[in-house]
Amino acid sequence: MHVLRYIKPYRFAAITALFCMLVELGVELLHPLFMAKIIDEGIMENDLRKVLTWGGIMLLMSLLAFASGVANSFIAAHVSQGFGHDVRHATFSKVQSLSVQEAKRFPAATLVTRLTSDVSQLQNTLFMSLRIAMRAPLLLVGSIVMACILDLRLAFTLLVTVPPLFLFLWWMLRRGRVLFRGVQEKLDNVNSVMRFNVASMRFIRGFSRRTYETKRFDRADGQLRQRTVTSLRTLEATMPVLLLIMNTAILVILWFGGVRVSAGDAQVGEVVAIVNYALRITSVFSVFSFIIMAYSRAFASAGRIGEVLAADQKEEKGMEVSLQGSVAFRNVFFRYPDTDSYALQEVSFAAGVGQTIAIMGETGAGKTTLLQLLVKLYDVKEGDVYIDGYPIQSLHVKSVRQAIGMVPQESLLFTGSIRENIAWGNSEATNEEIIQAAKDAQIHDTIINMPHQYDSIIGQRGVNLSGGQKQRVAIARALVRKPKLLLLDDSTSALDTETESRLLTAIQAYHCTTLLITQKVSTARRADRIVLLENGRVVAQGTHGQLLRTSQLYRDMHTSQLGGAAHV
Repeated sequence: MHVLRYIKPYRFAAITALFCMLVELGVELLHPLFMAKIIDEGIMENDLRKVLTWGGIMLLMSLLAFASGVANSFIAAHVSQGFGHDVRHATFSKVQSLSVQEAKRFPAATLVTRLTSDVSQLQNTLFMSLRIAMRAPLLLVGSIVMACILDLRLAFTLLVTVPPLFLFLWWMLRRGRVLFRGVQEKLDNVNSVMRFNVASMRFIRGFSRRTYETKRFDRADGQLRQRTVTSLRTLEATMPVLLLIMNTAILVILWFGGVRVSAGDAQVGEVVAIVNYALRITSVFSVFSFIIMAYSRAFASAGRIGEVLAADQKEEKGMEVSLQGSVAFRNVFFRYPDTDSYALQEVSFAAGVGQTIAIMGETGAGKTTLLQLLVKLYDVKEGDVYIDGYPIQSLHVKSVRQAIGMVPQESLLFTGSIRENIAWGNSEATNEEIIQAAKDAQIHDTIINMPHQYDSIIGQRGVNLSGGQKQRVAIARALVRKPKLLLLDDSTSALDTETESRLLTAIQAYHCTTLLITQKVSTARRADRIVLLENGRVVAQGTHGQLLRTSQLYRDMHTSQLGGAAHV
């Protein structure tokens, strides 16, 4: 399994924990033997000295086992916590490195479950393995061996009984693995519903869908409950079977042991010791039912985490250069994976260093796709995209993305201060640079009027900010990077005309190439050139005045938005 390699850094500590466990186990296996000595040599012979001697040895051995058990617990906790940390870190890092297409295999809700519940399940199972699970089978085998050493004929009952029970437990383990994988998948569904509800609380209330969403959650939660109950019932049925068979075996041992003691063919202490070993085996099987449940869940969780760790990671290669920001598309065709229709067809246009290009078109025209190609979220398959004259395929993704400041359609803010949200774009930005970026994004005045100014806390996804405020904080985050190439994906849609005008004027001071997706003619007319897309094709490009003269589509957009006849 992919997750097992993360135990390697802790192998010495794990071996030490196992050694402590073996000491504890050895003492437990010797105790029935000492008890037999006390009975046969002390109590049966009325020899108090023997009782005290063997009793003292048992006490000293118990203290040794106690110390070993404490050490084992501490070391096992260290190993399991370190392992869990490493697996969680590796899984998160792998998610960050996945291509967009590969990441689509794992919905957000299932990734949350895998990084939390599944990793915790593995972490707890590793602790249990070092503390209990490895000890249980050794105690079972050791008890049978010690019983055979004392009296092979009485121990024969255990030899006949234990192997079939062990095979039964192994079958239940395999069965449980399948059942608990289904449980984790149902947990994914619950997390998915919860995630949507938390993120869309105002939207749900605005449409009065609380009752519907409550029923949807109850349905997902009910499926999780039913699958969990089914899994637990199936596995917990093992315990009555184990106890019935093992208690029957103990009765057989007591019966035949009593017969042999009466016949003088066995000693009372030996019979008591073998019964003690049988009781230990019974307790082991009791622990096994718990272990099976834990391992069933752990195997399911390991498989789910392994799917993420085994996902194909895009190998990043190419030149690392300092870019200035010129862009050129040359006869670019593009379609998204697993789709038949083209999102872009024969797209060609260019933007010189420092120029502003407005990209317009109806929904689904391919505007956002252009930006996704520029940030290398997808690879160009037909045609060429150039940055500073370099084919984008030849550039390392780090060079490309370090040169870009991007503001997506949805302003993604996280819970934290406004300062932290802006500085997320450049962790090395000074306080003065953060403030300047906020001023240029036209959000500074709003911030200083807040109770805690730049230390004011933004709620999850910017819930306590208006749409325009969120957009301007997101733009400040992009500007603080001092980008060479600024990509604004309809990022000024919530701004009034005056604020937007001041923003676009401030951006000019950054001397960066700007690609501005917009639906507003009043915004596009300020650009050096406008690229008009329709059904993934460039149907017209030029300045505002040129398009008014040559493009009927642009004239129609101008008329519908600004009213009156379109004049150059």
